[in-house]
Amino acid sequence: MLHPTFQKNLPKVIILLKKHKIKNAYAFGSVVTDKFNSESDIDLIINFQDNLDPLVAGEHWWNLHDELRELLHREIDLVTERSLKNPYFIKELNQTKLHIYG
Repeated sequence: MLHPTFQKNLPKVIILLKKHKIKNAYAFGSVVTDKFNSESDIDLIINFQDNLDPLVAGEHWWNLHDELRELLHREIDLVTERSLKNPYFIKELNQTKLHIYG
């Protein structure tokens, strides 16, 4: 379940994900629960398209982060899946993440 605040903007979010070379994306955290409120940030996990130069990917990450924050009027936690290392966090994340693109 995506919170309606995010759901109504999902088409615009997907346009930004495509623009910034995202292969797939997932929402997690409070935005996929009933705990989302006016103070909540939006947590997203992304994977860049294959063979994207790391410097180019970094530029896309920053631009995507800023454009999502501007669009959604919220703080954004934007995490690349390959940066995840903590097995306990990964396990919890895999139980709650919701596929939104790709």
